[in-house]
Amino acid sequence: MVHQTYTADVLVVGGGTGGTAAAIQAARRGAKTILVSEFPWLGGMLTCAGVSAPDGNELEALQTGLWGAFLQELRHRQPGGLDNCWVSFFSYDPRIGAEIFADWVEELPNLQWISGQVPIDVYRQGDRITGVRFADFAVTAKIILDGTELGDLLALAEIPYRWGWELQSEWGEPSAPVSFNSLTERYPVQAPTYVVIMQDFGEAVAPEIPPAPNYDPSLFAGAWDGYGAETFLNYGRLPGDRFMINWPICGNDYGQGLERLIKSEVTRGEFIQESRWHSQNFARFIQNQLGRRYGLAQQLFPHTPTAFALHPYYRESRRLVGLTTLREQDILPIAGGRVASISNDAIALGACKAIAVGNYANDHHYPGVQFPLQPKSIRWGGRWTGTPFIIPYNCLIPATTDGLLVCEKNISVSHIANGATRLQPVVMGIGQAAGMAAAMCVELNCQPRDLPVRDLQAALLQDGRSKAIVIPFFNLSPNLSDWLDCQLYYLNNPLAYPTSGNCHRSSTDGYSESTFDKVLIPENKCFQGIFYRLSHQEYKFTVAAPAPYQGQNWQLVTLRSHINEQLEAYPDQQLITVWGRQNHFSNWLLVEHLNEG
Repeated sequence: MVHQTYTADVLVVGGGTGGTAAAIQAARRGAKTILVSEFPWLGGMLTCAGVSAPDGNELEALQTGLWGAFLQELRHRQPGGLDNCWVSFFSYDPRIGAEIFADWVEELPNLQWISGQVPIDVYRQGDRITGVRFADFAVTAKIILDGTELGDLLALAEIPYRWGWELQSEWGEPSAPVSFNSLTERYPVQAPTYVVIMQDFGEAVAPEIPPAPNYDPSLFAGAWDGYGAETFLNYGRLPGDRFMINWPICGNDYGQGLERLIKSEVTRGEFIQESRWHSQNFARFIQNQLGRRYGLAQQLFPHTPTAFALHPYYRESRRLVGLTTLREQDILPIAGGRVASISNDAIALGACKAIAVGNYANDHHYPGVQFPLQPKSIRWGGRWTGTPFIIPYNCLIPATTDGLLVCEKNISVSHIANGATRLQPVVMGIGQAAGMAAAMCVELNCQPRDLPVRDLQAALLQDGRSKAIVIPFFNLSPNLSDWLDCQLYYLNNPLAYPTSGNCHRSSTDGYSESTFDKVLIPENKCFQGIFYRLSHQEYKFTVAAPAPYQGQNWQLVTLRSHINEQLEAYPDQQLITVWGRQNHFSNWLLVEHLNEG
């Protein structure tokens, strides 16, 4: 029975990465916003699901919007810094991530957050969604956003969605299968992972991890054979001698009966329980193999047992049938280039509709199966990164329904392309754009499909608090004076977008006055040594000074475009002075500034 009905301009259902970003942005724009979440933490993948070593959008030029603001807050709040693992440049205590989002919500008087609730029904008038019912209250709103982990509003509202694979005949995606087969039947979507956090107890003996049902150590045999135990543990090392266990090789990805996730509440619960047991068994295997100094982390997540995330890390959701569907060819690099095209939708729709960016490799998880995908990775900054791509606004809009936007992994995207669009920073950018769009629809009294996309892009680019990039470049730092001009130029001239991914107007001269330099360099250490060029975009640094590090060899990496250019130009065996942050667990030096000699 509904006891109370709230009214709002914007309702966001689901407090995940995208939903949290959407609610914050809508409220900051001035809309009366209600955010309803299932869990007591906000942030989804970045917090509740325990993926506190996020992937993608790591380059300085892509650290914009709420994603960039989140990283800045983490740098200020995380004791010891973010250089703790080798899978990501940013690893942190998930509790700190949750605190950041809670603080951002707390400071907004026009944002009401209600936790512990899931949607039960959807109200509609004709082709328009008007409200959502929860257990003992309902909310009506002008614009509603589906920010649930699995696209639950799409199902409740009977909005067309996709679940499963598309064949190559659908859109001509090069990596899509020609016909359905045992892989597509066994794994209709990518496998989730129930993240568990382990802890190094040092000389103490950790409590024994009991076996969960169906414990079978043979499932995990060889998990770190190609890496070694220490490297395996440092994959997702967190501050405080903790380890994020989110390991795909004979690890805790779980894909048994994935269709249960959308069949019913009961079957979803069964899957979730089994996936948590699977992670508990993997943790037990790790403890048995590596010793009792390793056990389950204590007092981490706000429930019992506290070492386990609040919900699985879902890599794929129901996917909207939208006005535009993002396909694999939309995320792959242009022939001979280092970026994906921004003009695929421009040709068809008359304008570039980009509202968010990503750059991660296309990464699919099917336990026990190696699935080949078209490559979209490049060497940059001394390491591998992904070719940047855009998310068009029309991927957020249902083809036939008004009053609703999506803002999570549930955008209109193919199964294949979802492997790159599902990552945390991309989803955060999608959420920010969806929240901005919802607030602007309220202001203009229009439906999402009628919102002028150029107005939305301008609002994102010029947001007074967290301006967000919409066209990706390697060399366009948000601190540069011509950042906005360059963004607007390529929005107006998408066919001129350079295949190199370097903005033609940007100059490295701007970095001499960069606040990025002034803030970070004094905090970093200075090292002198010999630079070695091992191969293209692979650099070694042999330390000469200071004395405690003399003779050590480190990999040189950077997230900054002008440093990347300097490293590319330096001759082999050059004496250089480097300012940067050492990551002991990946054996690299993250370079922020360098000089010859």
